[in-house]
Amino acid sequence: MLTTLIDFMGEERLSWLGGLLVGGLFGFFAQRSRFCLRAAAVEFSRGEGGPRLAVWLLTFGAALVGTQALVALRLLDVSEARQLAQQGSISGALLGGVMFGCGMILARGCASRLLVLSANGNLRALLSGLVFAVTAQASYRGLLLPAREWVTNLWLVDGGPSRDIMAVFGGGTPEKLAFGGLWLLAGLAFAFRSHLQRRLILAALATGVAVVAGWFFTYQLSQASFAPVTLKSLTFSGPSAELLMLVLNSSQLRLGFDLGIIPGVFLGSFIAAASASELKLEGFSDGLGMRRYLLGAVLMGFGAMLAGGCAVGAGVTGASVFALTAWLVLGGMWLGAGLTDLFVDRADMPQPQQAMGSPGA
Repeated sequence: MLTTLIDFMGEERLSWLGGLLVGGLFGFFAQRSRFCLRAAAVEFSRGEGGPRLAVWLLTFGAALVGTQALVALRLLDVSEARQLAQQGSISGALLGGVMFGCGMILARGCASRLLVLSANGNLRALLSGLVFAVTAQASYRGLLLPAREWVTNLWLVDGGPSRDIMAVFGGGTPEKLAFGGLWLLAGLAFAFRSHLQRRLILAALATGVAVVAGWFFTYQLSQASFAPVTLKSLTFSGPSAELLMLVLNSSQLRLGFDLGIIPGVFLGSFIAAASASELKLEGFSDGLGMRRYLLGAVLMGFGAMLAGGCAVGAGVTGASVFALTAWLVLGGMWLGAGLTDLFVDRADMPQPQQAMGSPGA
């Protein structure tokens, strides 16, 4: 079937359409489930273990189990994915992950969440997303490139088995499936504990399936196409920077999977919000809040390019193929988010006696 579609549409248009559909699937269900790593990390760091953590765990577990199930069924081969095949950076993963985690607390959302909220009318998220894309592009090819390369080259790791975290410990696909199942079970446990509605559980699982769909589509396209097709799935840092430069500095449109992701997510989230009557214009309430969001966006943009991906690109997509650096990035994000929440957000919260109207209020 893909061969027929390639003959009819061409590889580039078909790849773009696939990115649009996969992005639309992610955007719709991410909006419905309120999928957000920042919210999950805040709940975890505060010891709450509520619905946001449950949603993230369900999405993460579904992506891991679904991807490895396709590998086990020989419907997917991820050995050529850049997260495994190419040289990686341990230093970039660690520092980039922490920076991204700090940034997403300040901006009140990771890159994907900002895009989802932008489609719902959140102008704070829209501006932060644009600053994120500008910083990502500056880190990739612009003013921040020397700094990114310096940090990246501090500690490198070769591509191949040394980038597969499970292979490092002597495990294979069965162990990856079992480990992914544990995350999925943890998500279900937290979902039942927090009385998460069934529709939110299904939406969270579908959000993770979107990552699996991206892997499956690009792999099948690579097998059917005569032209080289890069194996990939959902990510937001690279596509955001690419779309920005296309709009600002190019008169020719080069279609591809990445170029379909951003408009797909935006459209999917817009449809989900419109169908639930949740479209609402929101802006900044004060200058201090604006500075906080913009600083967070800058940290996320530089951190994502250091880490080789955002909270979805590295934290879910990269982790689903058990890339060593992706798991380090994910750990760094949770650490950075927890520390920033502790020293910034919780430090600004009123003390219980103050909130009750004590003399010190």
